[in-house]
Amino acid sequence: MKKSVLIPVLLSAMVFIALYSFKDISNSHLKGNGPIPDADNAGLKLPEGFGALKVAELGAKARHLVVTPQGDIYVKLARSKEEKGIIVLHESSDGKAQVTGGFGNYGGTGIYMKDGYLYASSNQEVFRYKLDAQNKVIDPNKPEKIITGLKAGRQHETKSLVLDNNGNVYVNIGVNSNSCQEQDRGLRSPGIEGCPLLDSMAGIWQFKAKELNQSYGQGVRFATGLRNVVGLDWNQQNNQLFVMQHGRDNLNSSWPELYNEKESAEVPAECLYALKQGDNAGWPFMYYDQIQHKKIVAPEYGGDKKKEADSKFIDPAVAFPGHMAPNGLLFYTGNMFPEKYKNGAFIAFHGSWNRAPEPQKGYFVVFQPFKDGKPSGDWEVFADNFAGTPEKAAAGRADHRPCGLAQGSDGSLYVTDDVKGAIYRIVYNKK
Repeated sequence: MKKSVLIPVLLSAMVFIALYSFKDISNSHLKGNGPIPDADNAGLKLPEGFGALKVAELGAKARHLVVTPQGDIYVKLARSKEEKGIIVLHESSDGKAQVTGGFGNYGGTGIYMKDGYLYASSNQEVFRYKLDAQNKVIDPNKPEKIITGLKAGRQHETKSLVLDNNGNVYVNIGVNSNSCQEQDRGLRSPGIEGCPLLDSMAGIWQFKAKELNQSYGQGVRFATGLRNVVGLDWNQQNNQLFVMQHGRDNLNSSWPELYNEKESAEVPAECLYALKQGDNAGWPFMYYDQIQHKKIVAPEYGGDKKKEADSKFIDPAVAFPGHMAPNGLLFYTGNMFPEKYKNGAFIAFHGSWNRAPEPQKGYFVVFQPFKDGKPSGDWEVFADNFAGTPEKAAAGRADHRPCGLAQGSDGSLYVTDDVKGAIYRIVYNKK
């Protein structure tokens, strides 16, 4: 071959090799080098084949979160930090993330992304922010206020939210009461007849996702009789809303002649409910006893811990041990985890404070299998040791408390902690 011909051929080959190598390098994060679990799995105990890394630690009470396919994380803070109630982070290829900004000068819990908008709540209002094609907020200083004037007391004030597939947003409005007594948590204090708090609290309200400045008059009381819901999600398999209720407290301290300390520590259940419009879960007139497997009339309304409640109140889909404070619910639709997890529910239990003299419980993420949109089989602890040690968990002095759950585009599971603001990412790496 002539020299004049050989040089262009060699140059073409070199360019091809260089371009191919550059393409291979630039796409290496897509080919699965991906997130690297911490050597100690971020301190978590996980099933075989799973690993975890601590993505970041915010030093603030991290509540719910969303993760975009582009690697941005939006985290809602319980209280705004430096006038920022939503913190934005961006992940590097190894899974660690750095704070890149923040906006929204209000605290709260709820945050959700759907159909080109980011939705976020304070304890009395719900806002939405338009997203660009890269799922970045276009104008963080000019959100649209879609819901306002929601009631909030000194307990159960957070407004968790979720959207369905028909342009509706569902908001939890927890009630500032334990059991609607004349004297809240008082000794032998009777329940208020009819419980007037139910007209604007203790339920799930439905609003339109695109209408501005809605309040109770424009909303629909979708379901009632729910003391407080922090974790909720939309089940895509059966197109239905599921929620986790925080059960009531103070059975022994208010009614010592009926309940001993152990009974009060264990009952009532923390309940997973599958909701339809018009459902009534029964608060404050009843509670669900997961040991008797019965709906029981509340002592404030004439119960004796055995008398069964009216059948008009719905049954839970699953009943969990009492007082563990479920703060996150997520139906898993990803492909990273083994098949058994597909369409099942992960639930983040924040952990108890009122099981004494029994050990405190919770501080973990559990998995509840589902089949055809319904619970199927027993729940199991999935991610444990957020507390740090069993002794810290038993004493209620947890290092970390799980709160929010989100699914990454690769199928990994994110968990927030609202003690130190840690964000965990759980991956499946078994070959």
